[in-house]
Amino acid sequence: MFVDSHCHLDFPELSQRLPEVLASMAQAQVEHALCISVTLEDWPRVVALARENHQLSASVGVHPDNADVGEPSVDELVRLSREAKVVAIGETGLDYFRATGDLSWQRERFRTHIRAAREAGKPLIIHTRAASEDTLRIMREERAGEAGGVMHCFTEDWAVAQSALDLGFHISISGIVTFKNAAIVRDVASRVPDDRLLIETDSPYLAPVPHRGRTNEPAWVAHVGVAVAHLRETAVEAVAAATTANYYRLFGER
Repeated sequence: MFVDSHCHLDFPELSQRLPEVLASMAQAQVEHALCISVTLEDWPRVVALARENHQLSASVGVHPDNADVGEPSVDELVRLSREAKVVAIGETGLDYFRATGDLSWQRERFRTHIRAAREAGKPLIIHTRAASEDTLRIMREERAGEAGGVMHCFTEDWAVAQSALDLGFHISISGIVTFKNAAIVRDVASRVPDDRLLIETDSPYLAPVPHRGRTNEPAWVAHVGVAVAHLRETAVEAVAAATTANYYRLFGER
């Protein structure tokens, strides 16, 4: 059985056909999925999905891409993280790919999430894009390793992965690993220790081959597992077992 460690089932592409999405998960032997918060305004929708469906859990956080939304405080994140079925803080981090100008607000928001995770005793879900140096620096300065967590949808090189692993974090591989131009991701996927590896869809985005270009969904995390198993020269069942065990250990759901 697989677990999708990162998806956005509250987004309209998936929420409007949720029964079908959940049925497809079961058929593909995907037993659980973590629904990720990207704004506080939409968080009630995320946590409602988790409460209403036993195979789902939720996080609470504000994505670094979202500038004109409610800004979280440490106290608010800690309070919301105590809600039933909320297992993590995030998605948080830094993204310099789309944003321009003074991005100090991103860095301060990231620090807020790390402080909240440490106080709440919940793991972090970290997004980094074109910002790995600052991401790792802030993780060290704010002692993110005390909370632990995962570098989601990892696209950086092995040196960045090793630094995150040294801080106690997991590395999550998405459907990008199946793309032809993703040699760096494949290298990382082949080298992450068995006990630090997770897999995800980041659905509705980044559908893996053979579904590339379509709306992604949690059932297709199985394709990620197959690709990772091939790279690691091991059985798909071994990758499924390891990543599932890692998920439940990290997020404390069993």
